Amino acid sequence: MDEKLVSAIVEEVLQRLSNAPSTLADKSSVVPQSASGVATGVFEDVHDAIQAAIAAQKLWVEVKKRKRAEVISALRQSMHTHAETFARMAQQETGMGRVEDKIIKHHNAADSTPGIEDLEAKAWTGDYGLVYEDWAPYGVIAAVTPSTHPVPVLLNSIIMMIAAGNGVVFNVHPAAKKVSAYALEIFNRTIVAAGGPANLAAMVREPTMESMDILFKHPEIPLIAATGGPAVVKAAFQAGKKVIAAGPGNPPVLVDETACLKRAAKRIIDGASFDNNILCIAEKEVFVVQKICDEFLKTMESFGAVRLTREQIAQLESKAFSRNECGHVVTNRAFIGKNAAVLAQQVGLSLSDDVRILFGETEFDSSFVQEEQMMPFLPIVRVKSAADGIVLAAKAEHGFKHTAMIYSNNLDVITQFNKVLDTDIVVVNGASLAGNGGYSGEAYFSHTIASPTGEGICTPRNFARIRRLALYKNLQMF
Repeated sequence: MDEKLVSAIVEEVLQRLSNAPSTLADKSSVVPQSASGVATGVFEDVHDAIQAAIAAQKLWVEVKKRKRAEVISALRQSMHTHAETFARMAQQETGMGRVEDKIIKHHNAADSTPGIEDLEAKAWTGDYGLVYEDWAPYGVIAAVTPSTHPVPVLLNSIIMMIAAGNGVVFNVHPAAKKVSAYALEIFNRTIVAAGGPANLAAMVREPTMESMDILFKHPEIPLIAATGGPAVVKAAFQAGKKVIAAGPGNPPVLVDETACLKRAAKRIIDGASFDNNILCIAEKEVFVVQKICDEFLKTMESFGAVRLTREQIAQLESKAFSRNECGHVVTNRAFIGKNAAVLAQQVGLSLSDDVRILFGETEFDSSFVQEEQMMPFLPIVRVKSAADGIVLAAKAEHGFKHTAMIYSNNLDVITQFNKVLDTDIVVVNGASLAGNGGYSGEAYFSHTIASPTGEGICTPRNFARIRRLALYKNLQMF
């Protein structure tokens, strides 16, 4: 059955059943303004941000899908226009990553984030009439963004959420609050210029744990999207609402004796070194079968990775990790997302910033293996066999169910790896980047990979409710 025809019929029916709604222009006068009189989406008080987004969302739900598509298209173009500026500001404010890689991330978020095309309606007809299912908004969503990819996550979230008719209020990471506010103001002006309501996406200028708590517990916010550390995710669950949570990851890689070592080394370096390893899907530790390990290590060096000795690794580990008063391992933030040359300085090496990654052999219990360390050092662990490697990879992944990679040409090994790891993303014979679509892979892309709550790689559908309209013994086509 022609879904467009059904959609048009149902829309006409709904129009007749409801009072003619006011247009966006009719209600534009009630859009809240910031203190300066310009609706920028950035507020000094979280309560003001919430109320502004609520008012904007009520206008947005009356906007036709065609106009929503135009607004989203304008947002994509705005990201392209400012990608380099956003990248440089983010690197300067957070101190993490490489500008050239961040520029790619910003363009990728603009091009690869799914929009309203993801929200396909369904219809059934038969003896009992017509049933039509479509997607409806939750309302205003509370969202938390990380410091690792502040603006790409911001735009990715805005597009997916407003595509489904929602508004959103962000409590951004304090370490990236300046670039986030700068970008959000640009995105708000873009939305308004394209015909959408001001403050559809809002944030508090000075984000705190207190403002996040207010946002999470606000009675008019039904859904929380939490992309952050364990404390943020825990706070989201405690709010007693529906949560879409992007949790931690510690993605392992297995290289067995059947793998093409040149392919494996090159692609592992590509994935692990991208933006200095701060992607949650990036390769964090590599398990290599003993039989081919020496050759693999030499191949890594041939592709420009710099090998550290065990003594140098121990020295770096002592500086990169410590234990807190509770005995838990803590990663030194001064090393997170820094260039490989910065890490190399800690062990007495002077390297060019062109060096993308360091690597070397470690034991399984090394903090570099066990922690989601987010720095351009790749620990290599020898294993007796692929079977042993699968067991250790699963242990190192800690049951996060996030991402894993394998290089093998043995289908039985690949199948077993996939079953045992059971992660949201498994990449076979490719860099981690291939697992999340976009510029480096197939299928859709998102910065929100919700492993704890089961959504996996999120799309606009995850931020929408399914609503069914049943027209009993009416509108059958024959």
